[in-house]
Amino acid sequence: MRRHGRCPGGIDAPKMASMIIVHHLERSRSQRVLWLLEELGVPYELKVYERDPATLRATPALREVHPLGKSPVVTDGDRTLAESGAILEYLVERYGDGKLRPAPGTPERLRYDYWLHYAEGSAMPPLLLALVFGEVKKKAPWPVRPIAKAIANKVLGDFVHPQMKLHFDWIESELAKSTWFAGEELTAADMQMSYPIEAHAGRGDGADRPKIRAWLERVRARPAYQRALERGGPVTLE
Repeated sequence: MRRHGRCPGGIDAPKMASMIIVHHLERSRSQRVLWLLEELGVPYELKVYERDPATLRATPALREVHPLGKSPVVTDGDRTLAESGAILEYLVERYGDGKLRPAPGTPERLRYDYWLHYAEGSAMPPLLLALVFGEVKKKAPWPVRPIAKAIANKVLGDFVHPQMKLHFDWIESELAKSTWFAGEELTAADMQMSYPIEAHAGRGDGADRPKIRAWLERVRARPAYQRALERGGPVTLE
């Protein structure tokens, strides 16, 4: 008898048919999961959730899948997984058959592991802060808007924008060393890094970073990436 499972980043869920279901919030990080599944050729069902038009947040329906109500969330049989990095690692381990992950003990595997964690741990925080303080400038109540705008501009100018420059200059220098993030072969690390780079490009940044621009052009030219966009919609930072 198969037992209910608990996966890293996931929760116990009722037993269900063994079809991967991607609970996909429009314009979100779950686009990475779609790209990976398209690259692997693994069939999946896509369940799309629209954002609340007022708050741009996920609708409460996602909380029926995972208590945090965030995306991406994937169900695979009786397993429910959250957090994009954990999901990508699980899918590559279970369905990759050696693809999209360098061999253990190689320099490429070290780089692969690094970029899988770097994407959310280091690259995304400045981008999210830029989004938050940009919203503060636009949506603060009018009596305090001049003060809120001054504070937001101070934080953005003194901390957020310098951090973004630091990180994307670093990414540019690393992509000068290899075609893809972990080496000369595409891996799931590229899928994990695709969201911060697309988000950065969506801000109109990066024109002066040719290695990042070339990497993004290679990504967007891949048929699997294009299929993921057709099914899941555009990638934007929300």
